[in-house]
Amino acid sequence: EEREEVFLRGFLGKMIFSGEEALKKSNVLSGGEKVRCMLSRMMMKRANILILDEPTNHLDLESIQSLNNALINFKGTVLFSTHDHEFAQTVANRIIELTPKGAIDRYATFDEYLSDPKIKELREKMYS
Repeated sequence: EEREEVFLRGFLGKMIFSGEEALKKSNVLSGGEKVRCMLSRMMMKRANILILDEPTNHLDLESIQSLNNALINFKGTVLFSTHDHEFAQTVANRIIELTPKGAIDRYATFDEYLSDPKIKELREKMYS
């Protein structure tokens, strides 16, 4: 049981819950802490797919960086929506854009997707 607590505290430390913060009750957590707590729980359950809707919304810069690193190292699939350009660029390796005329699906970083002239042309057709 002591080894389990050491493991849990180590894991929570990576998600920026240090020392006594790891013992906080869930009803006193801030929005960002709740997000980090839920993400920690999902990762500890060894999920092989995460579905995240605007995961950086309530996080400070340090938390976003921790989340980025955790998701980059995550061995499973992460399906997410975001308005955070930097997050999309650092985490995504496949872009699926839903348009009025169907989906555009490409294996690319976000910046590659945005700058590709063929995709620009396709996007114009999909939105006209």
